[in-house]
Amino acid sequence: MKRLFSSVLLCCLLCIPAQASNSPLAFSLHKLGDGKGGNTILVIGGIQGDEPGGFHAASLLITHYTIENGNLWIVPNLNFLSIVNRSRGENGDLNRKFAVITATDPDLEVIQRIKSIIVNPQVDMVLNLHDGSGFYREQYQDDMHGPHRWGQSVIIDQEKIDAAKFPELSKIGHAVVSTVNESQDKKTAYTLKNTKTREGDEEMAKSLTYFAINEGKPAFGIEASKSLNKAQRVCSHLRVIEAFMRYAGIRFQRSFSLDVASVERALSDNRQIAFYDNRVYLEMENIRNRVNYFPVSRKRALDFATWNPLITVVPSDEKLDVFHGNEKITTLLPQYFDVDEEERQPKVRFLVDGKVVEANMGQVVRAEKQVTVLPLAGYRVNFIGFSQRGVRDEAGITIREADFVRSYSLNTQGNSFRVEFYRDDAKTGREKFAGMINVNFAGDSGAQVMAAMLPSSEIIREVSIPERKK
Repeated sequence: MKRLFSSVLLCCLLCIPAQASNSPLAFSLHKLGDGKGGNTILVIGGIQGDEPGGFHAASLLITHYTIENGNLWIVPNLNFLSIVNRSRGENGDLNRKFAVITATDPDLEVIQRIKSIIVNPQVDMVLNLHDGSGFYREQYQDDMHGPHRWGQSVIIDQEKIDAAKFPELSKIGHAVVSTVNESQDKKTAYTLKNTKTREGDEEMAKSLTYFAINEGKPAFGIEASKSLNKAQRVCSHLRVIEAFMRYAGIRFQRSFSLDVASVERALSDNRQIAFYDNRVYLEMENIRNRVNYFPVSRKRALDFATWNPLITVVPSDEKLDVFHGNEKITTLLPQYFDVDEEERQPKVRFLVDGKVVEANMGQVVRAEKQVTVLPLAGYRVNFIGFSQRGVRDEAGITIREADFVRSYSLNTQGNSFRVEFYRDDAKTGREKFAGMINVNFAGDSGAQVMAAMLPSSEIIREVSIPERKK
């Protein structure tokens, strides 16, 4: 298993240092491309946590794009604590800390880390994603359209910089805006905005892009309008990013059409999460807002894996909240167990609608009418939401969808249920939680296959165990 990210979360959301490197709320860096040649663009999303267009666009680059030539580096969640809290900045505006930051500032480490990435010799261009108010226009039109607004603009700090590559910021910005506006309607058209920071804009002099250009890195701000909905903003951001990529000679493939409806669907993709080395799997789409009796180790941190960089788990008050960006998807209410640490896990044989299939822990078995777990030596089987008086091990029992208590289902459709497995521990005389397989009653499809969950390039994080009240 490839570990791209590993850390330990401190006890509660409100008291976590914003970007401590040992926190699952620390930002992650993702590198697309082979790194062997071509230009490299660094895309940064989430510098302000209340601007979802930017960080969701950055996330889609990771999950839905393939780079064929050149390189794309992406930080989708720079200010992750502020993202989950839906705030501009939990410790003040992060985009105003690049000129001066005190040694006691909670954001010091994140500033140091992102600066080290920006100045990396391989980075040829920097794009900083924002959602801005209204619609920037060079001339005043009304309160929402004028030079005092920021939305639908590409921002430069000055006309040109001293750089080996891409020094003509204004020329590049105009070229990108012209390309983007070929596919934008007049209302959402982009305009180049030059803040002329060096001439006395004290606020912009504190920003990420101004830091970057003073390090010889061509840098641009990209602003989608807050007057647009999330999918419209993401679509606008991606059009601008793609125009920059083409300008820099970066060839790519995208797995969806670049229209608002397709972006909306893409934002709901890849929202899976797995725990305990993929032995427990949850599909986040249509999950209930509370999952009761979720297995949690009594002793060790709860490791989890996802391929979506905006998904994380935050503990507080004896529960685990699962976030996708600034959306809380579900709350897991723990039930504490000793967890089986054996690396080798058994194959589980199911009789599904009369057919024998095998599944691993953490997979999904799809059934049309009924399912049976065939007895497994040394293990006890427990269907969550089903009970038969006097029966402790539910292996060998044929169970239909109607036999479950619907409120115990994992999803709002009421057709996905958990099967938990416990291994007898001869040393302690107690049983240990070994893993979980989901059974999904697929209706007319009648599929009898197991769905694997996560690819080899998942992001792996750890979360501390919620404290139990005495």
